Amino acid sequence: MAEKDDVRNQIIGAARKRFSHFGYAKTTMAEVAADCSMSPGNLYRFFPGKLDIAEAIVTTDVQAYQADLRRVATAPNRSPRERLHDVLLKELQQAYTRLQNDPRAYEMASVISNERPEFAQWILANERKILVEVLEDAERHGEFVVANKELTAEVIQSATLKFRYPQMWSKMTLPALERELEGVLNLIIDGLRPDRATRPAVPHVSAA
Repeated sequence: MAEKDDVRNQIIGAARKRFSHFGYAKTTMAEVAADCSMSPGNLYRFFPGKLDIAEAIVTTDVQAYQADLRRVATAPNRSPRERLHDVLLKELQQAYTRLQNDPRAYEMASVISNERPEFAQWILANERKILVEVLEDAERHGEFVVANKELTAEVIQSATLKFRYPQMWSKMTLPALERELEGVLNLIIDGLRPDRATRPAVPHVSAA
């Protein structure tokens, strides 16, 4: 089993280098096999196709990334409200840096999202778990009032979508995006405060 894992890791490492240098679309299974000094037939014993290798690469990256987010989400000496802010800011900073250092990473992520949307949903679902845990802690501390934490976490993800793949949506610098995200987070956090229920609702204005 250990030997098989070593070979899989060798394949993943070789494919990662090729995808990063030449791009996902321009890389073939035969080229990855050659980089690993094996036949294409042997490569297919470990991965049925190129998309499966890409998914393995992204899974490894996502697991490390989400471990970082969880550390931020459970940081000592930070209030739950501050930790919610820190988690979403960390998402922006990591996404921006990743795409800045490896522009082809978005190509691979886009292919996986289109070809295997359930995988993209799995990533979002795992990130929502972290948000839900922070929201639960914030409610225990009396900082937020959240009737449906799972739905609220999903809405937070939607509200901050632009900051997940920032270079896709704009050419803004990281400091400019951070400043914009701060404004969005202020609106989100203000909307979750306990005294929100006592404030007058914004009246609905019908279209003329």
